[in-house]
Amino acid sequence: MDVIESHVIEGHGAKIPVIGFGTMTLKDNLCVELIEAALHLGYRHLDTAQNYGNEREVGEGFRAAGVPREDVFITTKVWFNRLAPGDLERSVDESLERLKLPWVDLLLIHWPNAQIPLAGSIEALCKVKRAGLTKHIGVANFTVAMLAEATGVASEPLAALQIETHPYLDQTKVLAAAHRLGLAVVGYCPLAPGKVPADAVLQRIGRAHNKSPAQVSLRFLEQEKIIPIPRTSKRERLAENLGSLEFKLTDAEIGMLARPGSRIVSPPQAPQWDSQA
Repeated sequence: MDVIESHVIEGHGAKIPVIGFGTMTLKDNLCVELIEAALHLGYRHLDTAQNYGNEREVGEGFRAAGVPREDVFITTKVWFNRLAPGDLERSVDESLERLKLPWVDLLLIHWPNAQIPLAGSIEALCKVKRAGLTKHIGVANFTVAMLAEATGVASEPLAALQIETHPYLDQTKVLAAAHRLGLAVVGYCPLAPGKVPADAVLQRIGRAHNKSPAQVSLRFLEQEKIIPIPRTSKRERLAENLGSLEFKLTDAEIGMLARPGSRIVSPPQAPQWDSQA
């Protein structure tokens, strides 16, 4: 059932399925089996990264599912210590070798690196796109200023920005900047691990729609034009997350969920984040 076939968000030519399967921390046979199961359920968007250490398994799971390559949107990311011109291109060759794919749909800079000039990294990213190793390029974990700089120096259009998004983090400023520049926004940690299931507001809204708190959180992001990429290690959650596309929140319910709170992911290489709006 290709339930997401007609649900896409566009960014400079990229048509990205509005919900994806995030694979961070998934390894070995479990990763392979979940990728295959997700594709059989109807997922058509897979997200991996060099730093996840599972590109090989993601590629294996994709092939096991038997879905045509052109039907699946596959993203990988370049780690922040591989952003120097020359090294970036080599790292992409390594990713494709692990995935056993001739190209990916979207290649992202995973985190910015203050020690490597951004202009050189962006041009290397553009070079990879022109070489046909990725259909689209973009960035992750960039601030408003970094996004402006990146789009300003890019010789190829940036299609997407990937950032942390969930009901407890106000990303208004960078979301507005991305949408103004025509980029699609992909959101990781959309279920704010540990917070969503027990949230009383999400539970109450979910009961009104006969949906789970997780489905409400995902639907909130989808209606805000954000592409969530929930990660799960449980097969039953794959179908549940996909069910977020089957209902619609009211404006009042969305207003109840737009609550500022805490950031979950902020490693040492993180930039100085934009203040919450």
